[in-house]
Amino acid sequence: MTTPPAADRPQVPRRRSEQGSAAIEAAVGLPAFTLFLAMIIMAGRVAVAAQSLDAAAFDAARAASIERTRPEALQAGKSAAQQNLSAQHLRCARTTLTIDATALSKAPGIPGQVEVTLTCTLALADLSLPGVPGTRTLTVTATSPIDTYRASGAQQLPGRLP
Repeated sequence: MTTPPAADRPQVPRRRSEQGSAAIEAAVGLPAFTLFLAMIIMAGRVAVAAQSLDAAAFDAARAASIERTRPEALQAGKSAAQQNLSAQHLRCARTTLTIDATALSKAPGIPGQVEVTLTCTLALADLSLPGVPGTRTLTVTATSPIDTYRASGAQQLPGRLP
Protein backbone atom coordinates (compact mmCIF):
# COMPACT_ATOMS: atom_id res chain seq x y z
CA MET A 1 0.00 0.00 0.00
CA THR A 2 1.31 3.37 -0.90
CA THR A 3 0.74 6.55 1.03
CA PRO A 4 -1.10 9.31 -0.69
CA PRO A 5 0.79 12.48 -1.51
CA ALA A 6 0.87 15.21 1.18
CA ALA A 7 -1.75 17.27 -0.62
CA ASP A 8 -4.24 14.41 -0.50
CA ARG A 9 -3.77 13.52 3.15
CA PRO A 10 -6.40 14.79 5.59
CA GLN A 11 -5.17 17.68 7.73
CA VAL A 12 -5.02 16.78 11.41
CA PRO A 13 -5.01 19.84 13.60
CA ARG A 14 -1.78 20.19 15.47
CA ARG A 15 -1.85 20.55 19.16
CA ARG A 16 -0.20 23.76 20.22
CA SER A 17 2.11 23.83 23.16
CA GLU A 18 0.79 25.69 26.21
CA GLN A 19 4.21 26.76 27.33
CA GLY A 20 4.22 30.37 28.48
CA SER A 21 0.43 30.65 28.91
CA ALA A 22 0.74 30.77 32.72
CA ALA A 23 3.07 33.74 32.42
CA ILE A 24 0.59 35.55 30.18
CA GLU A 25 -2.28 34.80 32.58
CA ALA A 26 -0.20 36.10 35.47
CA ALA A 27 0.73 39.23 33.50
CA VAL A 28 -2.97 39.96 32.96
CA GLY A 29 -4.37 38.80 36.32
CA LEU A 30 -1.79 40.07 38.78
CA PRO A 31 -2.28 43.81 38.11
CA ALA A 32 -6.05 43.39 38.35
CA PHE A 33 -5.72 41.53 41.64
CA THR A 34 -3.30 44.15 43.00
CA LEU A 35 -5.70 46.96 42.05
CA PHE A 36 -8.57 45.12 43.74
CA LEU A 37 -6.51 44.62 46.90
CA ALA A 38 -5.46 48.29 46.99
CA MET A 39 -9.10 49.37 46.64
CA ILE A 40 -10.07 47.17 49.60
CA ILE A 41 -7.27 48.73 51.68
CA MET A 42 -8.41 52.24 50.67
CA ALA A 43 -12.03 51.50 51.61
CA GLY A 44 -10.93 50.12 54.96
CA ARG A 45 -8.75 53.11 55.68
CA VAL A 46 -11.57 55.53 54.85
CA ALA A 47 -14.06 53.58 57.00
CA VAL A 48 -11.73 53.52 60.02
CA ALA A 49 -11.00 57.24 59.61
CA ALA A 50 -14.73 58.03 59.42
CA GLN A 51 -15.38 56.11 62.66
CA SER A 52 -12.48 57.87 64.38
CA LEU A 53 -13.79 61.26 63.28
CA ASP A 54 -17.27 60.36 64.51
CA ALA A 55 -15.93 59.46 67.94
CA ALA A 56 -13.79 62.60 68.14
CA ALA A 57 -16.67 64.87 67.10
CA PHE A 58 -19.07 63.34 69.63
CA ASP A 59 -16.46 63.57 72.40
CA ALA A 60 -15.81 67.21 71.54
CA ALA A 61 -19.53 68.04 71.51
CA ARG A 62 -20.08 66.32 74.85
CA ALA A 63 -17.07 67.99 76.48
CA ALA A 64 -18.19 71.41 75.23
CA SER A 65 -21.81 70.94 76.33
CA ILE A 66 -20.77 70.21 79.93
CA GLU A 67 -18.95 73.53 80.34
CA ARG A 68 -20.69 76.61 81.71
CA THR A 69 -19.26 79.37 79.50
CA ARG A 70 -18.59 79.63 75.79
CA PRO A 71 -14.79 80.13 76.05
CA GLU A 72 -14.50 77.12 78.37
CA ALA A 73 -16.65 75.08 75.98
CA LEU A 74 -14.50 75.98 72.98
CA GLN A 75 -11.33 75.01 74.83
CA ALA A 76 -12.79 71.77 76.22
CA GLY A 77 -14.16 70.73 72.82
CA LYS A 78 -10.89 71.43 71.05
CA SER A 79 -8.90 69.54 73.68
CA ALA A 80 -11.27 66.53 73.58
CA ALA A 81 -11.12 66.32 69.77
CA GLN A 82 -7.31 66.53 69.71
CA GLN A 83 -6.93 63.88 72.42
CA ASN A 84 -9.35 61.53 70.68
CA LEU A 85 -7.71 61.89 67.26
CA SER A 86 -4.31 61.34 68.84
CA ALA A 87 -5.50 58.23 70.71
CA GLN A 88 -7.02 56.83 67.49
CA HIS A 89 -3.70 57.41 65.65
CA LEU A 90 -5.53 59.23 62.88
CA ARG A 91 -3.15 61.40 60.91
CA CYS A 92 -4.96 63.92 58.77
CA ALA A 93 -3.16 66.07 56.24
CA ARG A 94 -5.41 68.92 57.40
CA THR A 95 -7.96 69.09 60.22
CA THR A 96 -10.65 71.72 60.74
CA LEU A 97 -12.72 71.91 63.93
CA THR A 98 -15.74 74.19 64.26
CA ILE A 99 -17.60 74.42 67.57
CA ASP A 100 -20.90 76.26 67.79
CA ALA A 101 -21.47 76.89 71.49
CA THR A 102 -23.63 80.02 71.20
CA ALA A 103 -26.48 78.23 73.01
CA LEU A 104 -24.44 78.42 76.23
CA SER A 105 -25.11 82.16 76.36
CA LYS A 106 -28.88 81.52 76.63
CA ALA A 107 -30.55 81.88 80.00
CA PRO A 108 -31.09 78.72 82.05
CA GLY A 109 -34.39 77.03 81.20
CA ILE A 110 -34.04 77.58 77.46
CA PRO A 111 -33.04 74.41 75.60
CA GLY A 112 -29.97 74.44 73.42
CA GLN A 113 -27.24 72.30 72.00
CA VAL A 114 -23.57 72.42 71.08
CA GLU A 115 -22.71 71.50 67.52
CA VAL A 116 -19.25 70.34 66.46
CA THR A 117 -18.14 69.94 62.84
CA LEU A 118 -14.87 68.10 62.28
CA THR A 119 -13.25 67.88 58.85
CA CYS A 120 -10.22 65.73 58.03
CA THR A 121 -8.30 65.54 54.78
CA LEU A 122 -7.10 61.94 54.67
CA ALA A 123 -3.93 61.21 52.67
CA LEU A 124 -4.27 58.26 50.27
CA ALA A 125 -1.32 59.01 47.99
CA ASP A 126 0.72 56.10 49.37
CA LEU A 127 -1.74 53.62 47.81
CA SER A 128 -0.92 54.86 44.28
CA LEU A 129 -4.24 53.85 42.75
CA PRO A 130 -4.81 55.07 39.20
CA GLY A 131 -7.80 57.36 38.95
CA VAL A 132 -8.04 57.85 42.72
CA PRO A 133 -7.22 61.27 44.16
CA GLY A 134 -4.34 61.53 46.61
CA THR A 135 -6.62 62.79 49.40
CA ARG A 136 -10.16 62.25 50.59
CA THR A 137 -12.01 64.82 52.69
CA LEU A 138 -14.27 63.50 55.44
CA THR A 139 -16.68 65.73 57.38
CA VAL A 140 -18.61 64.76 60.50
CA THR A 141 -21.09 66.80 62.54
CA ALA A 142 -22.13 65.93 66.10
CA THR A 143 -24.47 67.62 68.54
CA SER A 144 -24.88 67.34 72.29
CA PRO A 145 -27.70 68.90 74.30
CA ILE A 146 -26.97 71.45 76.97
CA ASP A 147 -28.52 70.85 80.39
CA THR A 148 -31.54 73.12 80.30
CA TYR A 149 -31.39 73.96 83.99
CA ARG A 150 -27.66 74.47 84.29
CA ALA A 151 -26.13 77.46 85.97
CA SER A 152 -24.02 79.51 83.64
CA GLY A 153 -20.65 80.99 84.62
CA ALA A 154 -22.25 84.31 85.52
CA GLN A 155 -25.16 82.77 87.42
CA GLN A 156 -23.87 80.66 90.30
CA LEU A 157 -26.33 78.81 92.47
CA PRO A 158 -26.70 80.18 96.02
CA GLY A 159 -24.51 78.43 98.56
CA ARG A 160 -22.12 76.99 95.94
CA LEU A 161 -18.55 78.00 95.33
CA PRO A 162 -17.55 78.87 91.77
